[in-house]
Amino acid sequence: MNLEEIINYRRSVRHYKVDPLDAEKVKYCIELATLAPNSSNMQLWEFYHVTDTTILKKLSEACLNQGAATTAQQMVVFVTRQDLYRKRAAKILDLETQNILKNTPELKQAKRIKTRKLYYGKVMPFLYMSFFGFFGIIRKILVNIIGLFRPIVYQVSENDMRVVVHKTCALAAQTFMLAMANEKYDTCPMEGFDSKKVKGILKLPYGAEINMVVSCGIRDENGVWGDRMRLPFDEVYRKI
Repeated sequence: MNLEEIINYRRSVRHYKVDPLDAEKVKYCIELATLAPNSSNMQLWEFYHVTDTTILKKLSEACLNQGAATTAQQMVVFVTRQDLYRKRAAKILDLETQNILKNTPELKQAKRIKTRKLYYGKVMPFLYMSFFGFFGIIRKILVNIIGLFRPIVYQVSENDMRVVVHKTCALAAQTFMLAMANEKYDTCPMEGFDSKKVKGILKLPYGAEINMVVSCGIRDENGVWGDRMRLPFDEVYRKI
């Protein structure tokens, strides 16, 4: 399918057939999801591919036993890992350094590496660190002062950074669902779930958060609830 056909094919499916899915194809779609754009390339995400029937049953109960969960053949849980910001920043800095050495003229390498070290070694840890809102307040004070003299990003509170991480993870989830549609596999992004139970089932650490649970399968004849409905385009489109 071309991109338009993939987008039109993808629907939120509420009931799946009993037909099994190829776990390797689903895994490949998750791999494609890692190519999604994300803030500062920090990649503060993890993807839990669930194929075990016992775990699927537990997850469906945690997802309030909605049809999209109880009939799912597999599930993928998209998890944010803001708590890994130092580890991921160090990893990306290493990769960025290798990238600069490979693709940048030698005379410019030292300057660019120095810039990346400042960004991933200082700026990113400062933006993502949290302590009961304390560091967020400090960041807000600083950006409001700097903002008097030049344009700056004001959304730097601890809650703002949490939103950034979840937006990034959602982009990966959307990429995954489009990749699945290309395989003629169906999905349903579920936000109706008991996050504490899901974290317990997957044995996630305290700092991890559930972004969404995506059920997977092949749509049943009645799996899609009616025609797709969207607001009139001219109601949401603004050309400036």
